[in-house]
Amino acid sequence: MRRIILKNKVTPKFKKKYPLVRKEDLNQDSDVTNPEQVSFFSENNQFIGYGYLGIQNKGYGWILSFDEEQPINSDLLKGILKNAIEKRKMYFQDDQTTAFRLLNGEGDGLGGLTIDWYDHYLVLSWYNETIYHYKKQMLAVLKEVLPEVKGFYEKIRFQSDTIDNSSFVEGQVAEEPLIVKENGVNYATYLNEGLMTGIFLDQKEVRNYLVDGFAAGKSLLNTFSYTGAFSVAATVGGSYETTSVDLAKRSIEKTEEQFRVNGIDPSSQKILVMDVFNYFKYAKKKELSFDIVVLDPPSFARNKKKTFSVSKDYGKLTTEAVDLINPKGHLIASTNAANVTIDKFTEMVEKGIVETGRKFSKKKTFRLPSDFEVSKNFQDGNYLKVLIYEIL
Repeated sequence: MRRIILKNKVTPKFKKKYPLVRKEDLNQDSDVTNPEQVSFFSENNQFIGYGYLGIQNKGYGWILSFDEEQPINSDLLKGILKNAIEKRKMYFQDDQTTAFRLLNGEGDGLGGLTIDWYDHYLVLSWYNETIYHYKKQMLAVLKEVLPEVKGFYEKIRFQSDTIDNSSFVEGQVAEEPLIVKENGVNYATYLNEGLMTGIFLDQKEVRNYLVDGFAAGKSLLNTFSYTGAFSVAATVGGSYETTSVDLAKRSIEKTEEQFRVNGIDPSSQKILVMDVFNYFKYAKKKELSFDIVVLDPPSFARNKKKTFSVSKDYGKLTTEAVDLINPKGHLIASTNAANVTIDKFTEMVEKGIVETGRKFSKKKTFRLPSDFEVSKNFQDGNYLKVLIYEIL
């Protein structure tokens, strides 16, 4: 087995079972395209763990086993999957929620791969080329551990000129749309339509908050609305009117479908294709205001005229949004930007509110839901930050 030497100065964090290997941790340049498992050692020949090298946005490789007696094999993968399934037992037993994350990468001990459950179909997302070489072995283990799975799909989240970014793999083809439930609400999903399926599963607790009465009797503006999932949740939860705004033309058709699969007439809601900043100007001109505004932009976006990044522009976005919120209304500020800490995000949002001259009170914070397992040894993996403020 190929030995990879890590610098002595970084070995203490790995002794605490930190799983991510970065380029600067390596004692020498190493071939990161070789799919073989490797053993990691310190410069003074201390065993650290078994893993692999494979470049992805987070780093250069992952350690999967810190036990010298347990190399990477089918037994290890089976154990990881069984543990992950046991942790999600409550989801498997809940007939009101039929879509959730089954395996959350390094949070469950398998960096580089996530697996999502969509009502007996699995979507595997491969984040680097090396872990993708374990596909055949992983599928065999999944079929053994979860024989009830009907079909397998995959998403390729690394750069490849030879593999489609979304593919049906094997088994039974899912109907389109595949209707899944979340807290009793229906969502139309498409398992083989690009990298996204129609719903972001990590926002389930925020949507449930809207369903459970937070939006009752209120108007809601949903910006960067994608397929309108927040708007649907709010309407099911008693919102008297929602407005969904997204720059993508497909958002109208997709959002209308999400309302229809819940028996809601889409024409009773407002769905607009528009740049969000342009919509803010339009809304101020028309003297529109809302009881709740949802901000959930992509971490980075570019259109013909401008670029947006959470780390630079979220404060300005907050200021524009708060100007449209009714007295004692609420702001739901969200980001999945892993490079922005919860403290930094809070600072940006609150500075943006202060710019409007209005007072505020933080009411609630959401992080990743329980199916998006976060390792206590790798808190970097807790990327989702959702803050709810009352605007006075």
